[in-house]
Amino acid sequence: MKVLLILLILTTTVEANNKIIIKGYTNEQICNAIYKAEGGSKAQFPYGIRSVKCESKEACRKVCLNTIRNNRKRFEKDASFGKITFIEFLGSRFCPTKGKLSNAENRLNKNWVKNVNYFLRKDNS
Repeated sequence: MKVLLILLILTTTVEANNKIIIKGYTNEQICNAIYKAEGGSKAQFPYGIRSVKCESKEACRKVCLNTIRNNRKRFEKDASFGKITFIEFLGSRFCPTKGKLSNAENRLNKNWVKNVNYFLRKDNS
């Protein structure tokens, strides 16, 4: 029973000061980690945003934050909730490893979850 309660607490969404938190990470923290994992200031596509044309780094950040927010809602409704982490779920949509991908995309995308988790832990410990 204690283990179930702990798992429930760890996977629960909490709203604090208008910031959505899952497992202790805000949308902003996840967005910052994605920015770094995608190459930071040296990236050709800020925040890895390639699906829409961004006029600025700030516009790409807004797209990234919207993607995170929308996928949190999907994650909570998805059957995989509790079976995979939110970052794994987000990665399957943000940076897929299945489908019609080039060899280069597949090679890069397979490290996305690991890299985002690295920057989340590094920058928020």
